[in-house]
Amino acid sequence: MRPVSVWQWSPWGLLLCLLCSSCLGSPSPSTAPEKRAGSQGLRFRLVGFPRKPFEGRVEIQRAGEWGTICDDDFTLQAAHVLCRELGFTEATGWTHSAKYGPGTGRIWLDNLSCSGTEQSVTDCTSRGWGNSDCTHDEDAGVICKDQRLPGFSDSNVIEVEHHLQVEEVRLRPAVGRGRRPLPVTEGLVEVRLLDGWWKVCDKGWSSHNSHVVCGMLGFPSEKRVNAAFYRLLAQRQQHSFGLHGVACVGTEAHLSLCFLEFYRANDTTRCPGGGPAVVSCVPGPLYAASSGQKKQQQSKPQGEARMRLKGGAHPGEGRVEVLKAGTWGTVCDRKWDLHAASVVCRELGFGTAREALRGARMGQDVSKRYECANFGEQGITVGCWDLYRHDIDCQWIDITDVKPGNYILQVVINPNFEVAESDYTNNAMKCNCKYDGHRIWVHNCHLDDAFSEEANKRFERYPGQTSNQIV
Repeated sequence: MRPVSVWQWSPWGLLLCLLCSSCLGSPSPSTAPEKRAGSQGLRFRLVGFPRKPFEGRVEIQRAGEWGTICDDDFTLQAAHVLCRELGFTEATGWTHSAKYGPGTGRIWLDNLSCSGTEQSVTDCTSRGWGNSDCTHDEDAGVICKDQRLPGFSDSNVIEVEHHLQVEEVRLRPAVGRGRRPLPVTEGLVEVRLLDGWWKVCDKGWSSHNSHVVCGMLGFPSEKRVNAAFYRLLAQRQQHSFGLHGVACVGTEAHLSLCFLEFYRANDTTRCPGGGPAVVSCVPGPLYAASSGQKKQQQSKPQGEARMRLKGGAHPGEGRVEVLKAGTWGTVCDRKWDLHAASVVCRELGFGTAREALRGARMGQDVSKRYECANFGEQGITVGCWDLYRHDIDCQWIDITDVKPGNYILQVVINPNFEVAESDYTNNAMKCNCKYDGHRIWVHNCHLDDAFSEEANKRFERYPGQTSNQIV
C-alpha cells in the first residue's frame, strides 16, 4: 500500500504534486548510411520558411513529381527514418499543421507509421502512395540533428535552391554606445540574409510591416517613431540595404511571409530618397523596458483577466482558457492555427505565436477530477490522504485550487506499522515544494530520520485511516 499525504507548513499552506511516472523508451534510431533498393527512384528535400538547413517541410519526389507527407499518425520514429533519408543521423523533433508553410501538388503519404529502425521510408506502413484525405494545411515537417551521416552520398537529396529569404530580424539602436536596457524596443530594422545583416529601405514602409516585426520580436504592438530625427541621423551615416520593398498585410507570423523586393548585385542605386526603416515596439507586461515603464503599467487600473494560459512550463505557453459568465473554459482546436494563436498571444501581451499546438498538448481542462472521499482512485485533493494498491504506478494529486507559494509534500509507507520492519524511521519522505502557478519544484527531499527534532516538529504525524479527511 502506498499512502500519500500533504501537510500544511504554517504560514505557507500546503501543496500536492504529481508523483512518479514512467515512460517507455523508443528504439534507438539506426545510423547506418547504406540504402536499400526501396529508396531508389525517390528523392527527398527540406523546404519552407522560416527554417534552418536541417529542418523544414519534408517533400518526396516520386515518378518525377514532388509531394508532401500528411501529419496524421506522424511520430518521431517516422522523423528518424526521413532524416536518415536526408543524410542526417537522427531527428530531434517534428512539426505538424504545415509549420513551414503548406506545400503544393500531391500528398504522397498519409498515416505513415514507422518503428524508427527502417532503412527506407518505403519499409514503413501507410495508406499507400498518393492515397490521402488530407489537405496541405496538414503537411508534416522534421527537425533533424545537425550532424551528417558519415559517407552519405547527397545524390539522393535535393536541397532547396538558395534563393533569397529573410532568416532573422532584429532592431539595432541608432544612438548610444554604452549599456542599453534590454530588450531593445526601438531601432533600425535589420534582416539577416545569406550573406549577413542588412538594413531595409523605408520607402513604402507601413504600420503593418512594423506590426509584423514587433510580433516576431515578442512585442504585442507597435507605436509611431520620430521619423524626422531618424531621417536626419541617416544623412550622417552610411547604410547597406538588402531590401528595398516590404509589403505586409499585418497578420503574417514572420517577415519572410510578406511580399519582399530584394536588391540585386547589379542595382546601381539603393534606397534613393529614403533611409533605413525604423520600428518602435510596445513591450508587454512581462517585458517592460524600464522600471519607470513597469510602474506606469502597474498604476493603470486593470480589470479581471478574461484569458489565460495554463499548464505550460514557461511564461507565454500553455492551454488557452477564456472566462465567460464567471467560469473558465477551454477553446476547441478545430481550425486552430498560427493566426488564431497570434491573436491570443498579442492579447496576453506577447508577440506573434511561434507554434499553434493542437490535441491537448498542454493537458486537458485542470477543472477538478479528484475529490477527497475517493479510496482506491488514482487521485486526491488538497488536505486529503488516500491508500493505493502496490500495482498502481502513479498517484495524481489535484492542485486545481492551490495558489502559488511554498509547500511541503509528504509520502509515508506503512504508516500504521501493519507490516513488520526492522527500521520504521525511513518510511516517510518529506520535500520542500515551490509552485509558481505553472511549474512545481521539489527540493530538499529527506527521509524521516534525516531531520533534527526541531525541524521535524514542523511536520504533523500521520493520523491513520479513520478518515481520509486530514484534520
